[in-house]
Amino acid sequence: MTEPQSETNSRVLIVDDYPMNRLKLSRVLEQQGHAVAQAENGQQALDMLHAEAFDVVLLDIVMPQMDGHQVLAQMKNDKQLRDIPVIVISAVDEVDSAVRCIEMGAEDYIPKPFNPVFLRARLNASLRRKKLRDLEQVYLQQEIMLRQSERLATLGKLSAGMAHELNNPAAAARRGADQLREVFVRLQNSYLRLGELSLTAVQLQTLTALMQAIQQPDTPPVTLAPLVRSDRESEVEAWLDDHEIAESWELAPALVEMGYTPESLAVLAASFAGEQLETAVACLTHTHSVYNLLQEISEGAGRISEIVRALKTYTYLDQAPVQDVDVHEGLENTLVMLRSKLKKGITVHRDYCSNLPRIEAYGSELNQVWTNIIDNAIAAMNGQGEITLRTHHDGRWITVEIEDTGPGIPEAIQSRIFDPFFTTKPPGEGTGLGLNISHNIVVQKHKGTLTAVSVPGKTCFQTRLPLTLED
Repeated sequence: MTEPQSETNSRVLIVDDYPMNRLKLSRVLEQQGHAVAQAENGQQALDMLHAEAFDVVLLDIVMPQMDGHQVLAQMKNDKQLRDIPVIVISAVDEVDSAVRCIEMGAEDYIPKPFNPVFLRARLNASLRRKKLRDLEQVYLQQEIMLRQSERLATLGKLSAGMAHELNNPAAAARRGADQLREVFVRLQNSYLRLGELSLTAVQLQTLTALMQAIQQPDTPPVTLAPLVRSDRESEVEAWLDDHEIAESWELAPALVEMGYTPESLAVLAASFAGEQLETAVACLTHTHSVYNLLQEISEGAGRISEIVRALKTYTYLDQAPVQDVDVHEGLENTLVMLRSKLKKGITVHRDYCSNLPRIEAYGSELNQVWTNIIDNAIAAMNGQGEITLRTHHDGRWITVEIEDTGPGIPEAIQSRIFDPFFTTKPPGEGTGLGLNISHNIVVQKHKGTLTAVSVPGKTCFQTRLPLTLED
């Protein structure tokens, strides 16, 4: 991006088929401090405009082959040229034609014969307007870059949290798969030993029933207090040792988890004896371990799937910018994205409206609002406290409230919290753009309101959004 030119150091292109007019204009403009170039017809002017940078064009209307209207039309249809101001040079009897040019996008007009003072005033006014437009464009580009930088920073922090969240279930699933391979080999060996022991039909029926009970997915594990469990495992291990069953220390925890006691094992011993009992116990414990590990792998894979689904919905990947948005789903997905920060000691309460309608909104950007507000609440509470999410429905509007139990925002700065670059965080920890971006998303893009009420011990951000963007 280049800095806008000053009024007295600008490049001017004169387009006129009459050499004397070009010469007179050039002398006057050069005396006023401008750099001047000349084009004797419309096509030459367009070629020069594409080849060089000019700040303003003085355009004659009546020219052969391509008149001023045609030149102006081509300039305004060209992205590269449309923002260059054009001042029409017009004789008194060409005023109607000059008006037409202004309606087509010309900046101003200068009557023929021109007055140098009048020319200077018109030209400088156009250049000042161009400078303001250039400055505005520079500001808008910088603002876009800052907002994009803030969004990337937010996504970067969320990605780090997501990597941690995904790593845990992925590691659990992989660990479960490795253990399953080992346990499955033991289970196969137990089945082979059973085949060599020539069990009776009654024994096979008894063992099959016990194993089918283990395979039931709805069977809850036996829940015992830690001390009770420890005592029970010791009793079962002693019973196994008394019956000369190998690896009793490894089998006892699984048997206790299945609900076995020395008494119930004695019932089992009534049906099986010697090596049969040892093999039957091994089959039961290994089968239990296999199904436990399968459940662990399933939960890990399900957790990964949940996180990926939440991430995709959070960002609205592969979807149009404006969506039919479920606000509750957006809040929940945001909580998933921030789960690594919420684990440490923050309790989330939900007070959701039971019949909250979907709204027309920029879904991804609305989730950025929830992220900024909730992340600020987490930071304000130093990882310890409560966050309450509330939603209401009132006619053509919905309301979302995010309240935290942090220390509150000092009254002296409450009026500044939505200002760009204002932050209370230490240097390097905040850009001061999060709440400003959130405010712009809610107010400018959705025509809603975003307000904050804060006292010591409670801060509440209230967002009101219309059901449709037209509202």
